[in-house]
Amino acid sequence: MCCRYYFSDKAAYKVEGDLKLTKGALATRAGDITPGMATPGIIWNKGTNEDLALEDLFWGITSKDKKLIINARAESVTKKSMFADSIRNRRCILPAAGFYEWDASKTKFKFKRADEKPIYLAGFYDLSDNKDSCVILTTAANASMKPVHDRMPVMIDTENVRDYLKDPAAALEMIKEPMPELDRKSDYEQLSLF
Repeated sequence: MCCRYYFSDKAAYKVEGDLKLTKGALATRAGDITPGMATPGIIWNKGTNEDLALEDLFWGITSKDKKLIINARAESVTKKSMFADSIRNRRCILPAAGFYEWDASKTKFKFKRADEKPIYLAGFYDLSDNKDSCVILTTAANASMKPVHDRMPVMIDTENVRDYLKDPAAALEMIKEPMPELDRKSDYEQLSLF
């Protein structure tokens, strides 16, 4: 679940404004983001004047058996030894314009907010293969997602981004909340003949 998302110049401008990041910090980041790529991640910048920092994070943490882990279930993340310390101490937000998912028949769907605002994907990061690497949290699908997949990414509301990043207890509550309904579109949707 959530194995590709996308970012746009419009979303970059909005994220910079929403989170008061340096203008132009995200300007060259537009395009699709897939596992194994570096992606812009927002982290809590402890002990500095700027509370948020923008870092390049590698999408995927390598497991002991050398598999690339790209997401983790919100329901069990604190119980997994591979993830427990990171979710408590190294949370990140991955800004997106939207994301893609494929159904059982391999039809590709695009999901985004109806109001065109950015999506703030919840995740965490750790050192993996000598680079800061991240994982996206997933949760049970809501009504907008269920026709395509049974899981969806955890999304954090704009006004909660700072609390998610700096407050472990608040973050663990946020990842349990229901996800917003999203617009779903496919370039290959069947048309009715009648």
